[in-house]
Amino acid sequence: MVDVAAILRQVQAGRLSVEEAEELLAGTSRLEYATLDLDRARRTGFPEVVYAAGKTAEQLVGIFSRLREHQTIVLATRVTAEQAEAVLTRWPDVQYVREAGLLIGTSSPLTPVRDGYVAVVTAGTSDWPVAQEAAWTVRCFGSEARVIADVGVAGINRLFQRLDEIREAAVIICIAGMEGALASVIAGLVDKPVIAVPTSVGYGAHFNGLAPLLSMLNSCANGVAVVNIDNGFGAGYLAGMIHRQIAAASLQP
Repeated sequence: MVDVAAILRQVQAGRLSVEEAEELLAGTSRLEYATLDLDRARRTGFPEVVYAAGKTAEQLVGIFSRLREHQTIVLATRVTAEQAEAVLTRWPDVQYVREAGLLIGTSSPLTPVRDGYVAVVTAGTSDWPVAQEAAWTVRCFGSEARVIADVGVAGINRLFQRLDEIREAAVIICIAGMEGALASVIAGLVDKPVIAVPTSVGYGAHFNGLAPLLSMLNSCANGVAVVNIDNGFGAGYLAGMIHRQIAAASLQP
């Protein structure tokens, strides 16, 4: 529930304007082109995330500005170079992860706040951008992300060389294009949840990611959850939630 008394005390002390208090009480902030969810962190454990695709640079700046007033972290996904330039001109402290298409604005550096890590495993180097989107999303959740790249089934000996590190992770994100076989292989070798991400990397009959998507959905190994094609953010978000719950459970008597 919203702490009405605390908000009113901040207004009385001059730390909040009446307009800001009204937004907090409503749980939303309205712009001409967007309605922002200020209550999302309380409900779900992570604040509003901005999907930048299709927005103008000016709209992204406006949304970023409003969210920075209310959130300790603002994450924007699928950001273009033009959009990033507009945001960085306004806030040079914001981090632009170009290869992941992410903008991250924080009030303090991103550091892991819990033990253990999430392994982000890719079949090939071509899956790297999706892996970076997943890894940085995990880091925004306060978890360590270790990217283990280019260990696909075409040279499966490479996977076995990193298998101990993969097995020790709390959660595993598996990113693969082509036929998407890596998720099934890994899930048959570990006792941790595997979040599979099909990518749009592959040749003609790969159908821009549909082939690995179907392979992952039809995995003969158990313990595999599948997100949408190229959805590194969705995989990172889910892995961050799972790792947070694991850490919370370990603290209970």
